[in-house]
Amino acid sequence: MTVALNIILLGAPGSGKGTQAEQLCKQLELVHIATGDIFRENLKNKTTLGELAQSYMNLGKLVPDDVTANMVKDRLAEPDVKNGFVLDGFPRTLPQAHALMDIMTKLNNKIKAVIYINVPDEEIVERLSGRRICRSCQKPYHVMFSRPAKEGVCDSCGGELYQRDDDNPTTVRARLSTYHNQTAPLVDYYKKIGILVEIEGQGAVAEVTERTLAAARRIAAQS
Repeated sequence: MTVALNIILLGAPGSGKGTQAEQLCKQLELVHIATGDIFRENLKNKTTLGELAQSYMNLGKLVPDDVTANMVKDRLAEPDVKNGFVLDGFPRTLPQAHALMDIMTKLNNKIKAVIYINVPDEEIVERLSGRRICRSCQKPYHVMFSRPAKEGVCDSCGGELYQRDDDNPTTVRARLSTYHNQTAPLVDYYKKIGILVEIEGQGAVAEVTERTLAAARRIAAQS
C-alpha cells in the first residue's frame, strides 16, 4: 500500500507549528488539520460530539481523550485527506498517541512521519511574552521582531495593542512545564517507532520553513 504523506507536527507552544503547517500544506498540497478548528466546528454545528464536549466544558472540566479522539477520527475519515494531511495539536499525550494509532489502523491508513520542531524554552518565552495583539482587528505584533510604526498602536486600524494574559512570562513558563510533562514524552515514543524527524526551530521563519519543507520532501520521497 502506498502511504499518503500523513504528518504530525510536534513542538512546544510558540514553536511555530501553525505557521509551518500552513506552509507544508500550501507547498505540498496537504490538508491542515488543527484540533482547535475541529473543536470549533463541532461546537458550532452542535454535533453529538460537540454537545458532549460542551457538557464537560460547562462544568469546567477537561474534555476526555476519547471525545477528542473521536472528533479527530471523524475528520480523518473525510475524503479530502486522502492525499495526505498535517495534524497540528493532536496528539498531546501518550494515551492520545495510542488512540491515534488505533484510529489510523481502523481507517486502513498510517502516519508517515512526525516532524518535531525543537526550540529552547528561553526562546519560547521570548517569542510569546513579546507578542502583542490589536484589540480591534486582532493583528499580531512583536516587541522585537514585528514592531508597529507607533508603539502600542496598530498600523492597520489604529487600535490598541495589548498582551494576552497567557502570553506573560510566568504563564508561558507554566504552559511549558505542562508541555514537558505531557507532550514531550511523545518525542521518545515516536523516536522508538522510527518515524520522528527533528527540525531545528531557531532562526528566521523562512529558514525554519526551508528545513521543514526539506524534511517533508525527503519523507515523501521514501513513500
